[in-house]
Amino acid sequence: MLNPHFVILGVVISFAGNLFYLRDTLQGKNQPNRISWFMWTLAPLIAFAAELQQGVGLQALITFMAGFNPLLIVIASFVNKRAVWKLTAFDFACGILSLLGLVLWLLSGHGDIAIALSILADAFAALPTIAKSYTHPQSESWLNFFAAAIGAAITLLTIRTWDFANYAFPLYILGICIIFTLLIRFELGVRLRRLFAAA
Repeated sequence: MLNPHFVILGVVISFAGNLFYLRDTLQGKNQPNRISWFMWTLAPLIAFAAELQQGVGLQALITFMAGFNPLLIVIASFVNKRAVWKLTAFDFACGILSLLGLVLWLLSGHGDIAIALSILADAFAALPTIAKSYTHPQSESWLNFFAAAIGAAITLLTIRTWDFANYAFPLYILGICIIFTLLIRFELGVRLRRLFAAA
């Protein structure tokens, strides 16, 4: 188990990865899905508030950064007109489901339930970008997600009390960011489609 202060290192690594994504978005190399990135701003910040209520310590910083980093991307997507991904009905449906998860949190009033609903909301928000990363990996940058996975892994290694409030969101971030890294860096979706086409 690492010293809890290593969470700060995880946060710094995550933020550094986000700066690369931010740069690529400002340059129009990335086309972030605004529904995903906007909901990725809301869900983690709600989870962060719930973690604070549950007494989570430094580990809550990675959850905060999971909401703050996307906020920067959403803002950047309005700066360069080439940094826009065309939204579909699927994207809006996922956004509505994600928003519903956040509304249910407000009604729950319970910390662990709030964290679970925030994870669910975040996962619904991720679906449009997972689909985009599967079909158009060139419209994304993998380094941001890889850095976030490292930050989440470091956070998990600092946990001393293994209860849901402490491990749930960092574990989710680790898993989802590994999926994004594989889809974008290794163009896994493109390779799978070629494999199935050749079969």
